[in-house]
This record gives sequence, structure tokens and C-alpha cells, in this order.
Amino acid sequence: MTTTDPAVPPPLDKGGAAGATRAPKDKLDAGVLKIAGVVVLGSIMSILDVTVVGVAQNQFQAQWGASPALVAWTMTAYTLALAAVIPVTGWAADRFGTKRLYMTSILLFVLGSVLCATAWDIGPLIAFRAIQGLGGGMLMPLGMTILTRAAGPERIGRVMAVLGIPMMLGPIGGPILGGWLIDVVSWHWIFLINLPIGLIALAYAFMALPKDAPTPSETFDITGFLLLSPGLAMFLFGVSSIPETGTIWSFRVLFWALLGLALCVVFVFHALHRADHPLIDLHLFKNRDLTVAIITMAIFAIAFFGVMLIFPQYFIGIRGKTPMQAGLLGAAMGVGSMITMPVAGALTDKFGPGKFVMSGLVLICVGLVPLTMLDANTSFWITTISFLVMGLGMGMTMMPTFTAALRTLKDYQIARGSTMMNITQQVAASIGTAVISVLLTNFLKRDPMSQLAYMVNPILSNPDPAKVDPALLAQAKGAVAGAAQQAGITPEQLMAGGLSSAADSFAKTVTIALILTACTLIPAFFLPRKAPDRGKQAAAPVAMH
Repeated sequence: MTTTDPAVPPPLDKGGAAGATRAPKDKLDAGVLKIAGVVVLGSIMSILDVTVVGVAQNQFQAQWGASPALVAWTMTAYTLALAAVIPVTGWAADRFGTKRLYMTSILLFVLGSVLCATAWDIGPLIAFRAIQGLGGGMLMPLGMTILTRAAGPERIGRVMAVLGIPMMLGPIGGPILGGWLIDVVSWHWIFLINLPIGLIALAYAFMALPKDAPTPSETFDITGFLLLSPGLAMFLFGVSSIPETGTIWSFRVLFWALLGLALCVVFVFHALHRADHPLIDLHLFKNRDLTVAIITMAIFAIAFFGVMLIFPQYFIGIRGKTPMQAGLLGAAMGVGSMITMPVAGALTDKFGPGKFVMSGLVLICVGLVPLTMLDANTSFWITTISFLVMGLGMGMTMMPTFTAALRTLKDYQIARGSTMMNITQQVAASIGTAVISVLLTNFLKRDPMSQLAYMVNPILSNPDPAKVDPALLAQAKGAVAGAAQQAGITPEQLMAGGLSSAADSFAKTVTIALILTACTLIPAFFLPRKAPDRGKQAAAPVAMH
């Protein structure tokens, strides 16, 4: 243990985005914006690919005759790879430098994308998606580390606003882009599109990012890695199995989730008692701002990311829209977030994140209220305005929360802090997705007609009948006719009643998500509501590992 005075300008930092490259200005200078362009480009690839594959699930089922549960592994394998690699990012950034690690991540991601496009069956596609996830998992935490080191703590709010662009574009642009590529070309292009973008990002990173000056002396926490990475992957595998099994009490869910949780608990004891360089530095929880921000992010991600996935399902299953149309109907959320995000980012640096996160959460709750009354004929104007209000709140919530976590950290702590925030977001989002999916599925199961109408409506309502498998269409019509005859009603009455009941299931699910989102206000209340005192920070010595 040695001490150093943070008032003394540091040398080139461990990850290569040197503290010496930044200027203590209020506005982002050209150098920081150039670095931000690299980070945004890489992050867009990683985040878009999570949602783009979602709209191709039916295509994969039809092409290879695979079950929905098996095809869902094209998304789960990517998520599990993310969870496995994210914990290593902090150590690897310090050990090898952010520039070379970022370029390696892009290269691995592009390689995985090309392999996915060549997949000849569902099994190889799942394996190639895992390779893609190994590269994509490092891009977001690395991007945060690079940007926050380049801009400095006094401008973290602004750089988080920049980094928030791909986080907003992904859920909105993914379904639109994926639907368009599948309709116009083929499903292969949802992966091949990453090749030109990745090559551009690779060249851009080579030219724009500062030269690395890594510190090779830090030892790798192999025990921590063998505990945490498999632990997170096993836990998320168990949680991700909930929608498929329909209950948290199945052996498959409980065995893997509890085993993964046990490994994570053992890791906590290991990390707290390891003297030097644990894989994740849990002593950072002594930082009050980071702790409150992580709790806020966890509750928010469980509530919000889960419910976000069901709105496209509502438009497709209840309203009979195509995946591309569903993406366009949700685009208002991205517009709203882009309006408030830059403003919130700039003002967060001056006034602290607490006020903006609280206000943003209130706006999200206000936007969710009309959606708790969804029916089979809800005006698209209502959903659009609700999404716009939610987007305005989202732009004031997510990235200011990241700012609260990272703004008081020192340069040598940033890689570890951003890694912790990304692990929290990934795990919480996976839990939220599983919980919301199970709630919706169980609500739908209460009425067999509701479930049937929801499943066949996308087939019967397809605006382009030529693209529907005739056998599948005949099967759907036969199922509706048989159920209607058994109930003593017409097929039209069955569909109308079933879709109305299914829409009510969505409304009930949104209501639970609204309650969870409102609960996020509790930890958000304790987020800082003023800018940190840089003078006091500079006066205090910093313990160095």
C-alpha cells in the first residue's frame, strides 16, 4: 500500500485513455468527442445485436424446424457469454490497456457475427452467438472506462449522455433494422451488417484512441474468475429458464440459479479477504454514491428492461403488426430520450444526478399509467404519447445513475466501477425479463381462448399472406374454428374476445412494472443532489493498490 496525492496530475493511466489527454473544461472538446465516436460505434453494434435477433426468432423456427424454446437460446447464449466476460473487463483493461482490448473485442464480435451468418443449423448458430457475446460483453464497460478517463470526473455526466445514445437506439432501432433486413434481404444480414460497421470501428479505434500504457505487474485473480464468471452464467441460465418452464420452482431453474448464487456468495468472501487485486473490488462499496447508484440501477433495470420487451409483443400479438411496424410504433421512446439526455448530462455535472433521476422516474411512471389500461383497440396516439413521456424520463434516469456511480472514483478505480455497474445492469435486466415474461405468460394461461388468439393473430393478420406458410395458416384457422365450435361462438367472436382478454393480461403486467418502477424512487432519493466538491477530493490522499 502506498499513497499518492490526486492533486498531482497522474501519468498515462492504466487503460491508455490518459489523464494527460483531457482538459478540465466544462464542454467536451474535440479530442473527447473523437474518442466518444469510437465508443458509440462499438456500443451500437453490441446493443443492437441483442434486439435485432429478437425479431428473427420466427424465421429461425421456420428455417430449421426448431422449437421456440431451442431458438430462444440464440439470445440466451449471447447473454450468458456477456455475463461470463464482463467481470474480467476491469482487470484486462488495466493489464493490457483499453485501446488494444477494445480493438480485440470489436474483432471478436465481428468474427462471431460472420460465423453466425454462415450457420447451417440452430446448434452452430447458438455456439457462434456465444463467441459474438464474448466480444460484445467487453464493449460497453470498456467504452465507459475509456470515456470517463478521457473526460475526467467533472464531465462524466456529459460523456454518459453520449454513451446513452446506443443504449437508447438499441431497443428501438433493433426491431426496425432487423425486420427490414429480414423482409428485404435475408436473416443472414442481421449479422453481416456488423462486418462493415466493425471494420470501420476497428480503423477508427486504431486512429482515435490514445496509445496504451498498461501496468503489467497486476496479478490476475484466477480464483475470483473461476467463482464469479461461471457463477453469473449459471445464475442467469437458471433465471433465463423461468419463461420456458413457467415457474421458478422447477429443478432446472432452482438447481442452476442456486448453484450460481452460491458461487457468487463464495466470491464475495474471497474478494473481501483477498489482499491484492480481486477480480471485482468490493471495497468500492465503501463509496456511498456508487452503492446507492448500484441499488437504484438494479431495481430500475428489473422493472424497466423487462416491461420494455413486452410492448413489441403487444403490437405483434394483439394488434397484428409486423416486427418492423412494432419497432416504429415504439420509436417515440427514443425520440424522448434523445431530447432530455444531452440536457440532463450537462446539468448533472453542475447540479448532481439525484434531482434528474427522481424527475425521470416520475415521468416514466406517468408514461406507464395509460399503458396499465391497454385493450385490443387502444389508440396508437395514446401509446405513442406514453412512450414519448417514458423516453423523456429515461433520458433523465439511466445515464445520470451511471454518472452518480462513477463521478467520485479515481482513474485507477474507473475500470472496476464501470464493470460493477455493467454486471448489475446485465443481471438485473435478465431477472426483470424473466419475471415479466413469466407474469405475462401466467396471465395469458388463465384464459385458453386468450392464449390461442394471441398466438394465431400474427399469422391471421399478416399483411402479406404470400409470406405465410400455407400449412401454418391452415393450422391456425383450424385451431380457431375448432375452439369456437366447442365454445358455441363464431371464430370472429372468439378472436375478438380472446384478444381483449390477452390485452388485459398485458395491462396487468404493465401495472406490476409500474409498481416496481415506483419503488426505484426509494434508493434514488439518496442519490447526491449537488456537484461533488473537487477541492475536498483533491485534498484527500488516495490509497493505491
